[in-house]
Amino acid sequence: MDNYYEMSAATNTATCQYATFYLDGEFFGIDVMRVQEILRQQSMTPIPLAPEYICGLINLRGQIVTAMDLGKKLTNRPGECKTDGMNIVVATQENSLSLVVDEIGDVLDIDDEAIEPVPATLNKIKAKFLKGVYKLNNDLLLLLDVHNIVEDVDIRIGAA
Repeated sequence: MDNYYEMSAATNTATCQYATFYLDGEFFGIDVMRVQEILRQQSMTPIPLAPEYICGLINLRGQIVTAMDLGKKLTNRPGECKTDGMNIVVATQENSLSLVVDEIGDVLDIDDEAIEPVPATLNKIKAKFLKGVYKLNNDLLLLLDVHNIVEDVDIRIGAA
């Protein structure tokens, strides 16, 4: 696709590309324009007094990037931070943030008009971090609202 948004000649609707991934058995998508890069498991340096969903810091070719266990952030999953997953590095206004996930999927083209609101019955995941859902043949793609996730991350040392 040459353009990020492509107009379909047949339907005259906009499509958007989403990088997909799996997390705790759920299928998620993230706008490819927010993805800086995808990395294999990375060595992480812990951050004392950081919120429990912050796994640590990774060195990305000299750039220090905060790594966040996305599962803990979305669901308050108990236990230790996940540090053995894949890393989706997203660009923020100030720097970058690595989202630690279980497995990376494909990039999908999605018709913007086919995106539906987050169902009220989806109570396992904090709905404020989702911007909608997309029905696939055999699955439901949960579309992340990266802006809300990044805005909600508090990595100040000792933050309550």
